[in-house]
Amino acid sequence: MPDVVLPVLDEAEALPWVLARMPRGYRVIVVDNGSTDGSAELAESLGARVVREPRRGFGAACWAGLAASSAGVVCFMDADASLDPAELAAVAAPVIAGTADLVLGARRPERGAWPAHARLANRALALELRRRSGAVLTDLGPMRAARRRPLVELGIDDRRFGWPLEMVLRAAAAGWRIEEVPVRYRARTGRSKVTGTLRGTIRTARDMAAVLR
Repeated sequence: MPDVVLPVLDEAEALPWVLARMPRGYRVIVVDNGSTDGSAELAESLGARVVREPRRGFGAACWAGLAASSAGVVCFMDADASLDPAELAAVAAPVIAGTADLVLGARRPERGAWPAHARLANRALALELRRRSGAVLTDLGPMRAARRRPLVELGIDDRRFGWPLEMVLRAAAAGWRIEEVPVRYRARTGRSKVTGTLRGTIRTARDMAAVLR
């Protein structure tokens, strides 16, 4: 069964719901990226394996989780309760079946779940990614699944918010079969540190623009 990498920075409020919703048999690797709210200790108490990554950055946390994983298939998702872990099985299924190499969860937002500025930035990046790679994508979905060894071999360099974009670009360049599966997108639990704020969206867009360059 797949490993699930959860990059975490101060998500103690959301973690109990997220961990309780994991599909049976999926092993969770929580990568704590410098939390000060007890997220790491809480995750351990709830049965998750915890890896601590002191280097700040979303990509750094994802890479640490990938390095710590051992399953044939690895999933990634945000730990803020905006995505339902129960949908991981649908995202991972094409990879497990061998019909796709990388599957992204294309977000279908509930009312008020996705700020307009973040949605517009995501749409622009998806269009640019489609133009450059030929991959028919509508969303740079944070819930995704791929086989572990080929993913390691892609050699993703970014350790900030450009990680998700670089993964898709490198996968497309390598001829991977890339698919989307629709997933629900809920209002997150707790304070957003990325696309829920204009500043966070600008920072993310800057990192992704560096990857595109």
